[in-house]
Amino acid sequence: MLVEGIKSRPVYHGIAADPRARRHIFVLEGEGARALLEQEPSLTPAILASTEILYVARGSAGEGHVEALSALGADVAWTAPTVETLLFRLKAMLAVAHMGTRLYISGTEGFIGKAMQVALDQGMDYSTIPTEHRGSLARRVQCVHCKGVTEDVATTPFTCSHCGLSLLVRDHYSRRLGAFQGVCIDAEEPGVRPEPEALFL
Repeated sequence: MLVEGIKSRPVYHGIAADPRARRHIFVLEGEGARALLEQEPSLTPAILASTEILYVARGSAGEGHVEALSALGADVAWTAPTVETLLFRLKAMLAVAHMGTRLYISGTEGFIGKAMQVALDQGMDYSTIPTEHRGSLARRVQCVHCKGVTEDVATTPFTCSHCGLSLLVRDHYSRRLGAFQGVCIDAEEPGVRPEPEALFL
């Protein structure tokens, strides 16, 4: 039911510490911790001494990620209680960051979108920020009709949590909003819509 060939669909090329960077900020959510932990053999003492890790254990509690990230020996390894707290700290860090600081983001698509919004608001260029998708495929979707955003959408169509319309989830992605777009699927024939498909698990 998705429209093929939408060019705005994000592409995640993976994260790897840039040895030329003066400072590294890894922003990780849930399974996104593995994106950094899998690089441990290539993380030199010099890289780790200039690395700050911001992590939120959403969706992966009890898997030892907090302990494993701390054991890397980075300059700073901080675990946030919520995504919002992590993003608040990230905003403060980027506001005082110096030239040569690299930002890396890994986690679910919704998390990547939110962290990218913070970076863009601080003047960073999205093309310079390595990202890696890890964890759930659930999407962050904005209703184009009421402008409300629904988190963790796993099916299409789904009912907007703000206005109640039945929305088709499109592959069209807004970098500014950090969300996919949802459009009313039964606008011409109210109530006539296909059964929801679980496409984003």
